Amino acid sequence: MPLELAAFLRTTLPLDLRTLDALDDGRYHSIWMPDHLVSFWPDSIWTPEFTDLAEVSPSPHRYLDVLPLAGAVAARTARTRLATSVVDTVRRHPVMLAQSALTLSHLSDGRFILGLGAGERENLAPYGFDDRAAVSRFAEAVRLIRSLWSTAGPVDFEGEFFTLEHARLDAEPHHTGTPPIWIGANGPRMLRLVGELGDGWWPTGSAEPDIYAAQLVRIREAAEQAGRDPDAITPAKMVVCLIGEPDELDVIMQRPLVKSLVLQLTAEALRAAGHDHPMGERWRGIQDIDPRALTRDRLLRLLDEVDPAAILSVVPHGTPKRVAEQIAAFGEAGARVVAVLDYSAMAGQDYAAASPSKVREVEDALLTLTGSTR
Repeated sequence: MPLELAAFLRTTLPLDLRTLDALDDGRYHSIWMPDHLVSFWPDSIWTPEFTDLAEVSPSPHRYLDVLPLAGAVAARTARTRLATSVVDTVRRHPVMLAQSALTLSHLSDGRFILGLGAGERENLAPYGFDDRAAVSRFAEAVRLIRSLWSTAGPVDFEGEFFTLEHARLDAEPHHTGTPPIWIGANGPRMLRLVGELGDGWWPTGSAEPDIYAAQLVRIREAAEQAGRDPDAITPAKMVVCLIGEPDELDVIMQRPLVKSLVLQLTAEALRAAGHDHPMGERWRGIQDIDPRALTRDRLLRLLDEVDPAAILSVVPHGTPKRVAEQIAAFGEAGARVVAVLDYSAMAGQDYAAASPSKVREVEDALLTLTGSTR
């Protein structure tokens, strides 16, 4: 099945929405917008000493609120779907998510996708959010959102985490239907919830195509057990990659921010590729990043321990054609929509300036390889 492309829209300052015209020309299935308070990139090495990107932006954490931003994107586009990738159900109450999603669906004329997840430590722990029982909370939140969308009149709901008494959400869905819910999931319980409750799926982490395929099997089995059509669930993938010629990659892989990419990789993924993770055998990647613990001294020690070969063993890399071939393997594993995210841009200003054209080359090659008509 041909792959469709998704575009990634930064939600940090400096914000530039002038690119939206190019993203709304029919090339892309959807525009994906992350929801963060804190970046994956450690601020302790976001300084001119380590990267000239700090000359452009004083902090990697200058995030805007994705939901009003999605409204602005909806107003400036006409055909491409819009997706939050993803909003968690710890920081945002499901009632407000239900209302916001309906609002964005109407503003976008039915193009909005509500991307949801259980939350990541970096966006929860520093702010005092209680992330205990996050998966159980997530499941209850999704069921509550769907109940509010499908119930005419007041809703009574008594759950472990949320209670509603004679609560109303009387704004009807857009005439195309309720917003699809895509779920960010990697662990067994979350994968099962995708099958039971989701309309689409993003895996977290950097799993190889064979692991992606095995996860998709779990989702499809859960959907069948729940009496749902597995084919109605859209499998997607945000592919982090490193685009460059061999000599470029040699330089890129020595840059501190690029080496810190190891923090976003799971110990399981590195172990499967024959490498130990410098953060330990239980490290869960982006789920475990805690900015408070990533001091400058600790990061410098970590970067000394990072083997660039370990990162390259699990991250698609190479020339645009080679990267496209590696991403195409996710299509063979069942993915239908992919976004190409080039982390070589984190090597510095020159690499960041060259990255969009490299991503475009990868996308073009990918469309050719997979026989897509977009």
